[in-house]
Amino acid sequence: MHVLTLTPFYPVAGDDAFGCFVAEPLPWLQKEGINNSVMAVRPAYRKRAQASLEAFPAALLHYWTLPGGFGLPFSGAFLFARMIPAVRRIHEVERIDLIHAHAALPCGHAAMLLSRELGIPLVVTVHGLDAFSTRQVRGRSGTWAARISQSVYRAARLVVCVSEKVRARVIEGAGAGLLLRTEVLYNGVDPVMFSPPEKEPSAAVILSVGNLIPTKGHALLLRALAAIQDRFPEASLEIIGDGSELSSLQKLSGELGMAGKVRFLGRHSRNQVVEAMRRASIFALPSRYEGLGCVYLEAMSAGKPVIACQGQGIEEVIHHGVNGCLIAGDDLAGLADTLSRLLQQVPLREKMGKAARQTIMQGYTQAQQAARLSRLYRKCLK
Repeated sequence: MHVLTLTPFYPVAGDDAFGCFVAEPLPWLQKEGINNSVMAVRPAYRKRAQASLEAFPAALLHYWTLPGGFGLPFSGAFLFARMIPAVRRIHEVERIDLIHAHAALPCGHAAMLLSRELGIPLVVTVHGLDAFSTRQVRGRSGTWAARISQSVYRAARLVVCVSEKVRARVIEGAGAGLLLRTEVLYNGVDPVMFSPPEKEPSAAVILSVGNLIPTKGHALLLRALAAIQDRFPEASLEIIGDGSELSSLQKLSGELGMAGKVRFLGRHSRNQVVEAMRRASIFALPSRYEGLGCVYLEAMSAGKPVIACQGQGIEEVIHHGVNGCLIAGDDLAGLADTLSRLLQQVPLREKMGKAARQTIMQGYTQAQQAARLSRLYRKCLK
């Protein structure tokens, strides 16, 4: 089977973590008999980049569109116009059986237009809770973006969602009378890359990985650690990620008297994230807006007890008190208590970390993800 994958998420030179959740399963799909031609797309108003040479081979396509949320409803049409000659050439050399688009806009819209033009069926994956771009885009542009997204999901043979929570959001946003064929396919992890360390770390390091934006909950994590620092003076926090909240978080850590206990490490490569997870004792990301969250799965694969928020996609994987911990969103006392319990009880966090690793091995590896996706592809072509 020959699949054309269209994605705005893909590793680029200098940032091999961006879109790794799309790139890393592709070699496993190849073992399932799926040949992928990958077009990674990037709007021209962003800094020009090249696809990472270490990732599965992809053509990185820059296309013109209007910047910001205002331009999002139009971006798929511009992308279609930019890519149709190249897609025709690929199709002539080796017939494309299926188009797999990641996200409704812009790739899903472009894929829908390609599907109509070339008569090739379409699959679209929804990776987050903003399935109709109504959070990203406001006003009339947001209304247009939502309508186009509805059209994309209606045209697809299958809408793949990374969690049941995402699927519920897609169905809810589709509106009454719009029947969609949906399936849940959880992301997978490379259990060899994200493997536990040979020895448990001796230092009490809490790790958090995520973009520095308000919904990720880093400020809550800083306050929770500050609340227990007198009882656990040896505990420290490492934060991997970059974003608009960096300066305010740095200021907050100083105001809380935590400047010497918190390290803001910036953006890291995949290998650097692996090493950080191995030296950590606990992984915590109290995010309030997660369709699933690959970093939770990676930390679990590395044998770490994970702290996440209730009501997010990851609660479909984490069983509270068994292979991780779930707290209520914005629950400062609950987060502080959970951190205290895990810092104090080494056997508990070791037991929880082993259970987390077992959870990943039993159903959340990239090989298992690829096998399930391969079966979904074949069902779409029957």
